[in-house]
Amino acid sequence: KITHCSIVSHCSAFPPTPFLFTCEKNWACVWTVLEGGSLIFFKDSKHSSSSGIKYPSVPSSPEFNVNLHGASLSWAHKDRSSRKNVLELKTQDCSEYLIQHDLDSIASMWHNAISRRIGRLSIDFPLEVGDVNLAAVKSKEQTRGSKEKESEKNCLVAAFWHYPSSDSDSHRIRNMLRKFLLRRPSLQYLRDRGYIKDQVFGCALQDLCDREKSKVPHFVRQCIATVEKRGLDIDGLYRISGNLATIQNLRFRVDHNEYLDLDGGQWDDVHVITGALKLFFRELPEPLFPFSYFNRLIAAAKVIDPAKRRHHLREVVYSLPPANFNTSRVLFQHLSRVVEFREKNRMSLQSIAIIFGPTLLRPQDEEGNIAMYMFFQNQVMEQILSQTSYIFPES
Repeated sequence: KITHCSIVSHCSAFPPTPFLFTCEKNWACVWTVLEGGSLIFFKDSKHSSSSGIKYPSVPSSPEFNVNLHGASLSWAHKDRSSRKNVLELKTQDCSEYLIQHDLDSIASMWHNAISRRIGRLSIDFPLEVGDVNLAAVKSKEQTRGSKEKESEKNCLVAAFWHYPSSDSDSHRIRNMLRKFLLRRPSLQYLRDRGYIKDQVFGCALQDLCDREKSKVPHFVRQCIATVEKRGLDIDGLYRISGNLATIQNLRFRVDHNEYLDLDGGQWDDVHVITGALKLFFRELPEPLFPFSYFNRLIAAAKVIDPAKRRHHLREVVYSLPPANFNTSRVLFQHLSRVVEFREKNRMSLQSIAIIFGPTLLRPQDEEGNIAMYMFFQNQVMEQILSQTSYIFPES
């Protein structure tokens, strides 16, 4: 069955998009909304017609509400579905969903949007050991007896009676809290003494390089060296997603300056390394190509004459801030080597452009024609990748 979906984010709105969706053996017709930490599926058959499905003005009741907290998203293997561009979504409660679209750009747009949301949820609401399924907890809470609820109310009311009953008690407690807060060392003091260190993920690129006294972040170099050591002929390099929990564990160790040996058995899946590297660039406060360079790069890529086009692209790239330029050089030289093994890893220049385009280059205000942005992002990435030896000559 053909499914039309619309994705709506609190950051940006996605236009209605024809999709295929399944969570069982059969595909179902749904409209989809990405909102907050949930992926919500609506079924609205009354809007269907022989000529297609039109966007419903008022969605029906949700068919599914998928909690993205602790979920993982990857491109589905061929043994999962014979269709192309199939996204496989696995939730914390072990449910699995497949989402598919014929156009590479649209499927990639969904992949990036959902991946960013899952990554953001893991930062804002990190999972702890022993976390339980929230839906199951809600279900249990709703089935409690009225006596238990009444008991909880009584306990809550009784708790309020433990607050100070006199002005003198309140004044004494306020003074104690004030003294405690005044005795606390300042954040700058803790940083100066080395007790608190800024994180690696989510840190501005230039600040990170200044802190590490390096031209390119150590983590970027370490990931690239490990990937190339494992072999660039691995199928689906940078396309296949690694285990999200392992990627977050790797991120935690990097952010807490723990000793990191990527050759250890814990990181033996190369897709975990590539996933962590992609996450690093996604989490930058400003993309590798800063917001102010978005229109300049697109204008350079639009130049019709090939010689002038690559000259303009090189001029724009060479005007990047030092940390951005040096990191771009290392990354694109690496990605160019990945493309050289496209016959074995099945990662063509276009595939790499689709995966990295929205991460490395995006406008500051993403509201607008998302499909048009995707086209230009891919075009710029393809042009730079195809001219890597000219724009970033080997030193």
